[in-house]
Formats: sequence, structure tokens, C-alpha cells
Amino acid sequence: MAPITAPSEAHHHRSTTKVSNKAFKTRHSSKSALKDRAKGKVESFEKGSRKTPHQQIMSKLDRRNHAKQIRTNKSVERAKEESVFNGRDGAPRIVAIVPLCEDVQGSEVVKQLNSSVDVEEEAPLLDAAPWRVEIARFKQKVQYLTPGKDLLECMDACRTADFVMFVLSANEEVDEFGEQMLRVIESQGVSTVLTGVHNLDSVEPAKKRPDVVKSLKSFITHFFATQEKVHDLSSRQDCSNVIRSLCTTMPKGIRWREDRSWMVAEDVRWEGMNAVVTGVVRGRGLKADRLVQVGDWGDFQIEKITAAPLEVRKKGQRADAMAVDMPEDGDVLEQPTEDQEDLAELAPEEMMEDAMPASVAPSERKAVLLDDHEYFDEDDRDQLEVPKRLPRGTSKYQAAWYLGDVSDSGSDMEDVELDGDDDIDGLQAAGPADGHFDDIMAEPTEAGAPSEYPQTEAFNDIAPDDEADQIEAYRKQRRDEAEDDREFPDEIELHPHVAARERLARYRGLKSLRSSTWDTTEDKPYEPEEFSRLLEISDYKSAKNRVLKEALVGGVKPGTRVNVHLRIPSDQIAVLRASAKPRALFSLLRHEHKRTAVNMSISLSSDYEKPLRSKEELLVQCGSRRLVINPLFSQGGNTPNNVHKFDRYLHPGRTAVASFIGPVIWGSVPCLFFKRPQPSEDAIEDLAQSISNQTLQPIATGTSLPPSTNRVIAKRIILTGHPYKIHKKLVTVRYMFFNTEDVQYFRALQLWTKRGRSGFIKEALGTHGYFKATFDGKVNPMDSVAVSLYKRVWPRGAVAWRPGVEGNVAEEVVGGEDMVVE
Repeated sequence: MAPITAPSEAHHHRSTTKVSNKAFKTRHSSKSALKDRAKGKVESFEKGSRKTPHQQIMSKLDRRNHAKQIRTNKSVERAKEESVFNGRDGAPRIVAIVPLCEDVQGSEVVKQLNSSVDVEEEAPLLDAAPWRVEIARFKQKVQYLTPGKDLLECMDACRTADFVMFVLSANEEVDEFGEQMLRVIESQGVSTVLTGVHNLDSVEPAKKRPDVVKSLKSFITHFFATQEKVHDLSSRQDCSNVIRSLCTTMPKGIRWREDRSWMVAEDVRWEGMNAVVTGVVRGRGLKADRLVQVGDWGDFQIEKITAAPLEVRKKGQRADAMAVDMPEDGDVLEQPTEDQEDLAELAPEEMMEDAMPASVAPSERKAVLLDDHEYFDEDDRDQLEVPKRLPRGTSKYQAAWYLGDVSDSGSDMEDVELDGDDDIDGLQAAGPADGHFDDIMAEPTEAGAPSEYPQTEAFNDIAPDDEADQIEAYRKQRRDEAEDDREFPDEIELHPHVAARERLARYRGLKSLRSSTWDTTEDKPYEPEEFSRLLEISDYKSAKNRVLKEALVGGVKPGTRVNVHLRIPSDQIAVLRASAKPRALFSLLRHEHKRTAVNMSISLSSDYEKPLRSKEELLVQCGSRRLVINPLFSQGGNTPNNVHKFDRYLHPGRTAVASFIGPVIWGSVPCLFFKRPQPSEDAIEDLAQSISNQTLQPIATGTSLPPSTNRVIAKRIILTGHPYKIHKKLVTVRYMFFNTEDVQYFRALQLWTKRGRSGFIKEALGTHGYFKATFDGKVNPMDSVAVSLYKRVWPRGAVAWRPGVEGNVAEEVVGGEDMVVE
């Protein structure tokens, strides 16, 4: 038998052509690779791609030249900023020493810093007075501010300082007041920050000292995350490093401060009727035409600005002999012109003599105002509609309880002629029931046709005494529910014997709080007397840009030591002479003395757990100003009709807009809100003298917003009723009104329920305020029927905070009934 052979196998060559080469190593892909990776997308964010058409056509040399120009411009800007501190007459670097513990003294810290660079200067007589020294090693001048452990004093020092140095203790922890100062200083805006520890050499054994420094660094980085080191002020080397940093580092500055001219008041003296403030100009150029704010004294006009050079040593004299070459009256550097601003806060009355637009007095109005229209004001709508067929002998009172032209038998009926027209438009679909209704109704929201029950029902007219007991029991139940669930924060209760149309005559209805037109003509008779004389800014953004650009040019050059002569009104001289001397002078931008409707955002601090009531007295610091205000809180955001809901309370964790009448503030400036302790009735006159600054409690922070006199703050109230009888979509409601006239007056308003239903009043029942309403769905028996009403409220005026001056209470405004909370 022949042997079995294996099948023949095909011959295979070695795969020499299948070679996997290594990828090309490069940082950047080729243009074709980038194009393939983009897959046709126009915007490609690959690294190295050129974003603009100009960059795409620039050559490599052009790009290098462009980068060089940017570096050169930055160098020029930095040199310009540093030129303020250079030279013999350069400005000193202002350093605020803020102690955070009880065993730390600012004067002792300054002595340690000076001794590290071999500078021996005696401390000034006053503890908080500026301490100016010259550091020969670095050819720089340093001016120390050593405030005590006082909140306002530390804030004043920090907002004028180039460097802020917080001093901790190695033996004591930072108390609650020290943490409060850290939060407040951080919130108001702070320049370059340094941190030091005092008495570290007293910690024994020495090996524990690094742990103490590490713990203090962890604490300070909680407030200022950029802090890299805590300097040991008991070490001469560390103190020398601190001085080196102060003399060579360029301070970052504060935005709102650098837009204005300011200076630290080294000396304040009186020359006849004028006060003279001496200091070095910082920030922008100081102009004599602009008003200046001098500490807590107030705003003043400038008489003139003269040079105030420092003492210089004449040539040829010995080193120990000093000759003063400082004239009593230096050269005049700046004088006011015809463009100088006056101290008027309001527009002249002559400009406000325009005729007041005609408006309908609420007492003469026949129905509620809905949006910008008044409904149901026809004469034939004033009376209750009478059915066409009534039983013989039916009185006018009895006729009100017949619901329609329906009866089981027509034998006892008689025809009654109607004077009015019977055609009434049907109901339209309504929007959400939370007070923000959509404009989806093409016709005015008039009441629908008389409703019909499927069968005749008897309606029992309860006795007044029994009904009063039922009302009280119902409202007590509602109050208990409101404590647990704040679904109706604006709900009020009407007294049965008070006419709602008289008490709520100034209120109106709105289909939509966001989009409905608000007719301001109706509010003219009730606005405060001075409201029409406030400054109106039509385009805030462009006006702010013009004012800030104007401050860039002109004035006394920054870094110049000057005497600013102020015009003091004769009636304020005696008071200002007796008060404490100011610490700083800030130049105001154009129009910043004029009053307008100021708006600020406000957010309650997490440490303040109570709700803050609207119109409660607060102390606000915004930039260089401190004002006593009674703000109105309202919801923020932009709405098409510029109408914003008034908030009676600002609850923790929420943000609102605080509005008041005060001076204009240009730009976004950080704001701090403080609460003062409530004085007793016997100590109201001595309020300013009895309050210590340390008792001020910071409760909120915020930012200044664009002011506007056209911003409408609408106070909302909610009237609620009880669904007494329910038949599908037809509901009989009680306890919302208590007489027929009120139902007729408010029948144009849209009803809504807590569970999302909406409807309208169809007709009144009887004389006790009962009425029938139709809704867009079946109403739950546990639901509540409500209606929203709005009226405009006006902000109150603010006054400047002046410690030690009587009358430091925010002023009341004409139209006090606007301020009453329902």
C-alpha cells in the first residue's frame, strides 16, 4: 500500500516591506497634521496655532518684535509707578502695622524693624500719628501707621496703606476681635500683605518654634492664601528681610483707590477760617476743582494747593547742623477755576417747576389699577347686576342672592329691565400663580358672566358674631401653618370692619411682575419731596468712563508733598476744631457729592444668623465713605420693566439689593455693613458719644451697583381667602373681603392658589364679601385662594457718619406711610 503523504504547503517570502517605523518626535505637529486633526473645524485650539488672521500672516521676526514691544511697555509702566517712590522728594512707602493679639504693640514692632537696618528714630508723640523714617541702605522712605486695636481705626489705616503687616503673637491666640478685623480688612480691599510673629524667642524649648510658625502660617493662609512666610520679628535677619521687601516690592494697590487722588494726613492745622492738610499726593493727580473728603469731617472745597517741601540741608554746612529751608507758604501749585464744583447735593428747585402729570386720586378711583389701565370704571358697572327675572316682592338685598336667570317655575317671576349691557367677555387662560403671570390674555381681565349651579342651593347668611369667631379660628390655623412653612411671606389680614378699597387704595395689580408696564404717573403725588431733585444718570456706563478718563489728566503730580487749604463753612468750624483730626484725604470724582438713589448688593455673613429687617438702621462703609442708612431690600437682577419686589427681611444665605438716597459712587466699590447697638430711650441724644467702635458688628458685605432713580421697588401684599364651597372649577371664596364694594373694586385682579391654580372673580355674593370665582382646574379643599397687590415704596435718605457729632441718625423721608410694613 502506498504511503500517505502530507499536502504540499505554499511557499512564503519574508515580509521585508512591512516595517513599523518609530513616530517622528517633535513638540509641534506639522500644519497638515493640525489640519487633519481639526477635521474641518473652524476654531482649532491646538497648542501653537495662531488664533487671529493678523497672527497668521505675521512672520517669526514680527512676532518676536511684537513680544518685545509688550515687554517694553510693561517696563515703562512699572518704571512710571516706581517713580513715585524714587528721588529725594519721593513719596514714602506707607506701611500699616495691625496687631491681632493683646500682647502686641505696633510701636515695638516698628522699633525692631528700624533697628535691623540701623535706623534710630524717636516715636511720634501720638500713638496713631504717622511715623516717617528714611532707610539709607535702600534709599527709600517708609511711613508707618500704628493704629490701636480699634476696628474703624485699623480700617482707616489699611485703606490708605501700600503694605499691610499683620502681627501675630507666639504666646496668645488670635481672639474673636482679631479674626473680625481680618475679615473686614480683607473685604474692604487691601494692598500687599505681609505677616510677622512677635515674641517668638520667648517660646521654650527652641525646637518648638518651627511648629509655632507653621501653625500661624496655616491660620493666616485661611484669610490670605498667597502668604508664603511668617516672619520672625524677634530675629534681626528676618526684620531686615521685611524692610528689604517693603523697600523693593512694588505694591499692587487697590482698584477703587487708584482711580482717585488721596493722601495720608501728616498734619492738620488751622489758618483763620481755613483748615490746612499736609501730605503726599498719591493715586491720580490732585485737582483744585474737585471736592475732597477729609476723613469723617465731610466734603469741602479747595481754596488752593501749595507746595510743602521737606527740610533740606544747605551746602557748606556740617553734618550735625540742620538748616530749615521750608517757607511758610510754598509755591501755589493749583488753584480752582470756574469749573470748580459746589457743595449742592440736590438740583435747584427752579429746574423742577415742570407741571406734574395728571393722575387719578385713589379716593376718586372706582376700581383697582391693573398694570397701566383702570378697569370697570364705567357708570353702569358700579352697581350689582340684577337678574332679569325675580320673584314678586323680592327686595334689592334678596336679589343679590339669585345666581342667574333660572327657576323651577316661572309663575312667580316678573320681568326686570336692565339698563346695562349683558355681553361680558369670557375668561382666558392664565399663567403661573406665583405672582409672575404671563401676558397671554388678549382682552382686559374683566369678570365673566354670572355662574350657574346645576341646582338651586340655599345660602345661609351667618350672624356677625358667629362669623367673627369663625374668622379668628381660621386665621389662627393659618398663622400656625405660616410659622412652619413660609410660603406666603407677604400675606396680610384685613380687619372685617375696615374697607379694603380705602386701606389699599395705593396698591395696584400686575399681570406679571417682570414684564407688566408700571405707570409711574400714579406715584408722583406720593414720592418724597426731594426725589425729583436727585441726580439722574441715563447712561451710567458711558458717564462713568468719561469721569474716570477725566481724572487721568491734570492736577498736582503724584508724589508731591503739598498743603491743601480747605474752605470750611463758618457753622462747622467750632465743631471740627473740637473733633479728632482726620487720618486721610480723598479727592472725589466729578458729581460724587450729588445725591441720587444708590443701590448696593448685600449678602449676610455666615456669622450673623438672624434675618435682617428692611429699613433697619445700619452703618455702611463704601470706599472712603461711611454712611448711616435705613436701606430698602429688594430682589436683584435685570427685568424688562425695571420693577423689583420689595423684601421685608433679608434671610441668611440670600443676596439682595439695598437701596437708599445718598451720594453718587462711580465704579464697583466694595461695601461693608455694620450694625450698631440699640441705645436706650434716655441715651438717644448721646448716641454718638456712647458707642464705641469696637461694639460695631460687621454683618454683611456687598458691592456698589449703578444708581438709578427709575428703579421701581414694588411692595407686595397677598390677600388670602378660604374656598368655602367647591363645585369643579367654580369656587365660593370667603374671608378675603368683607363687603360687596371691596369685591367689586378688586374684581379685575387675577386669583391664584398655593397649589398652582389661577382664576378670576365672577360675581359677588351677599354683603359679607363672599364671591364666586372660576379657576383653570379643580381647587383642592385644603388650598388657599390669594390675590397679589403692589405699591411703590421709596428709599430713605442717608447721612454721613461723624463720631462725636450729634444728629448722626439717618433722616426720615416725606411719605412716611410708604415705610410702614403691613
